[in-house]
Amino acid sequence: MKKTEIGAADVLIRDGFWGGRIKNAVENVIPYQWRVLNDKEPGAAKSHAVANYKIAAGLEQGEFEGCIFQDSDLAKWIEGAAYSLLYKRDPKLESDLEEMIRTIGKAQRPDGYIDTYYILKEPDKRWTNIAHGHELYVTGHMLEAAVAYYQVTGRDSLLNIMEKNVDLIRSVFGHGEGKIDSYPGHEEIELALVKAYRATGKEKFLKLAEYFVENRGRVPGFQAEEGFPKEGERSKVYGADYHQAHAPIREQEDAEGHAVRAMYFFTGAADVALETGDESLKAALERLWKRTIGRRMYITGGVGSQSDGERFTIDYDLPNDTCYTETCAAIGLAMWCLRMLRLSPESKYADVMERALYNNVISGISQDGERYFYVNPLAVEPETAKYRADHSSVETSRVKWFGCACCPPNITRTLCSLGTYVYTRAGSEVYQNLYIGNEAVFRTESGEAKLVCETEMPWEGRAKISCHGSAGIDLRLRIPSYAEDFRLTRGGETITYTVKNGYAVLDRAISDGDVIEVSFQMRAQFIAANPRVAEDCGRVAVVRGPLVYCAEQVDNFRYLDTFRVSPDEPIREEKSDLFGGIVALAVQGSRLDVSAWDEDDLYRPADAASEIPCEMKLIPYFLWNNRGEGELLTWLRSNGFHRP
Repeated sequence: MKKTEIGAADVLIRDGFWGGRIKNAVENVIPYQWRVLNDKEPGAAKSHAVANYKIAAGLEQGEFEGCIFQDSDLAKWIEGAAYSLLYKRDPKLESDLEEMIRTIGKAQRPDGYIDTYYILKEPDKRWTNIAHGHELYVTGHMLEAAVAYYQVTGRDSLLNIMEKNVDLIRSVFGHGEGKIDSYPGHEEIELALVKAYRATGKEKFLKLAEYFVENRGRVPGFQAEEGFPKEGERSKVYGADYHQAHAPIREQEDAEGHAVRAMYFFTGAADVALETGDESLKAALERLWKRTIGRRMYITGGVGSQSDGERFTIDYDLPNDTCYTETCAAIGLAMWCLRMLRLSPESKYADVMERALYNNVISGISQDGERYFYVNPLAVEPETAKYRADHSSVETSRVKWFGCACCPPNITRTLCSLGTYVYTRAGSEVYQNLYIGNEAVFRTESGEAKLVCETEMPWEGRAKISCHGSAGIDLRLRIPSYAEDFRLTRGGETITYTVKNGYAVLDRAISDGDVIEVSFQMRAQFIAANPRVAEDCGRVAVVRGPLVYCAEQVDNFRYLDTFRVSPDEPIREEKSDLFGGIVALAVQGSRLDVSAWDEDDLYRPADAASEIPCEMKLIPYFLWNNRGEGELLTWLRSNGFHRP
């Protein structure tokens, strides 16, 4: 078994930006979500996830309630709670986790089966709805939780439960007489199985993951009686490509179908490619990644443009006010990018991973951690969004919980395991992908080394990295695509470096006592979209470093889209006390004088004189809607082309 993963337990975040969010997740959000899952949080949509397990275990009376995959909400919470123990050992939380795991064990059937929907609601329908039943999806999330709990605490109670469940799945699925020769409708178990393989060294986990990845898209696919829509309008949305089952992965050209499923599938496939050394699978993933990022990703790192089917549509179809861009899909994209970095350490993967984490992922959670977005649009006009059917998935304010609540606990587990994303390893080389403050421990053949990173990101392009311990580290430092004047110094002296795949290769390995200072400029700049993106033609977005900026009504005026920015005018940066301290931006331009129009005057000859000069204030996109409901605008109309 290869040691390729630098896990959450190896890297603890100590960071002004992320550290506060993780602290809030540990101290407030984990308990809040536990109350929700136990149906004890006033005003939150009912979960019933814990109750379902207690009923299945014979500890309570009642019936199953919730989505068919309701168990996965609890699984993601357990995973996040396990990782939170890295930051704060909490006896009460550990007791709650142990009690919940015992309940899960009591709910498990003698043959290893565990899924409360089918145990309580349709016990005679196990493994009959592979396309939409989510049994394997639920297993995947609970297996991830089991691995996290084992890695953090050393306790294998949940891992043993899930291993028995996986052994049952191995007996049910596969090639050969009497087995179901298929693959999950909703991918997730593939990446979870590889995690279990890495944690235990047991080949059976990897073999099952490889089977599911390789079998996907092959005939007969799902059981014949399930089928896919073959005729009519719905086949456009829920056909084979909805499940990424339209072709084997090596023959797929684009990310298709349900965006979360696609991201989880590609993540699991990349894990399998890394562990098996399969170059053809790696090549297929590189092709899919290039096409996804180059044609189907929002500037915020969001993916999945259509609410119907929560799916990808066609190249360059990236509407701003009706886009779906589910929080879980952005998390899935970050996961996929991390796996691509493990396969091939190229900074382009880290650039996109960083973009998703700093924008579309954390826009899904409020500053206090108790309200959430499922959908993350780039433009919102509240009155329109509340009325029009094609905006029905768009919330104009974050909510306390969802009936389908896959996103809230997904954000929590991502925050509490953020250390996983900072470094990757390739042989003896360690790659620093993100300049996030952290303390990381690396064990090598020559001993142990500790890296401490202090940083001012994402507000300033500065970081200080110090090394402690007996072992040296062959460190590679990412040069972000937006970085200007990238410099490295040691003891005040400039370090010469070479560049390989977007990483700075130092003149020597760093060792005990070395302190490397990283600095670069992050200039706020206007970004244009490919002209093929019809929604963004004649518009520009504003980015600074990894952050995408947006305009909110509260800082500006009603009818934000009446503003036209002047790209040749400089962008003003200013430190603001908003949200505990941010870098805010201001751009110059003009806006239509709405007051000059009578409300009953719908059309009239165009009149340039109705424009008035004005300034528009911008804040980071992830912070929108933390000060009440109002308009949002990310892509600004432009009155000309920017001349660098």
